[in-house]
Amino acid sequence: MTTGPRPSRGYRVFQAVNAVVLTGVVVVTLYPFLTIVARSLSDNAYIVAGQVNLVPRGFNLTAYRVVTSDPAFWISYRNTVVYTVVATLISIVLTTCYAYVLSKKDLRGRTALVGIAVFTMFFTGGLIPNYVLVTSLGLKNTVWAVALPNAINVFNLLVMKAFFESLPVELEEAAAVDGLNTYGTLLRIVLPLSKAMVATMVLFYAVSFWNSWFAAFLYMDRQDLLPVTVYLRNLIVGATDATQTGGGLGADDVVQSAATIQSVTIVLTVLPILAVYPFIQRYFVSGIMLGAVKG
Repeated sequence: MTTGPRPSRGYRVFQAVNAVVLTGVVVVTLYPFLTIVARSLSDNAYIVAGQVNLVPRGFNLTAYRVVTSDPAFWISYRNTVVYTVVATLISIVLTTCYAYVLSKKDLRGRTALVGIAVFTMFFTGGLIPNYVLVTSLGLKNTVWAVALPNAINVFNLLVMKAFFESLPVELEEAAAVDGLNTYGTLLRIVLPLSKAMVATMVLFYAVSFWNSWFAAFLYMDRQDLLPVTVYLRNLIVGATDATQTGGGLGADDVVQSAATIQSVTIVLTVLPILAVYPFIQRYFVSGIMLGAVKG
């Protein structure tokens, strides 16, 4: 039985240092979240006394009961799911099409199109002009007010553009010889090779829209259209003020759970993303097999 050459001493040292550093990163990342989970399950008295760390003390689900017993919470959750799915779908389609166009180096006006995109990274119209524009277009109190103004993230656009530029040109040339037009090449050749990139962009956009609250707070006037982030924000404000919130919760319940309400807010907001992430993670670790052009 033959074995490969033994790793050098320097490489073993690198592996050890790498393991220590990555372990430290994991600990630093998990510690705050586990503390928040423990606080959300602990009694208020222990939290106020600063005695809750990684392990819950005085197990208490009052804050969860306060939040989840309100029908408005589930309506807001449904709104968040709808907003996230619609906005992410629109963003992926627009970003992919725009990035694919910008990746063509022989495109006329390519420099101007790239410049327009980069310009928006540093300069915006401002809050009031954006509000006037959305209102004048009749987008208030609709999902489009959340999805359209932030449909393309320029950083994601440039990342996807660079990825498309790295694909072998010979693949598209072969597709053109076989009779595929631009749309056919994108759908049947480029996108199948870009699963990892598309999955990454889907995750980035989905997390962004899921956590977004200001756009809905600004453009939604009806309580039944608010996403869960705005609902929980109002709940935190209500807990801070120790008054009854707009969701119909009792003041006594809010006061009782005031010390844990922020922790519950974070847990309930992050939980769906944690549930979806394992299904997308495989695209991150599987690698991107571009293949080789033989001839």
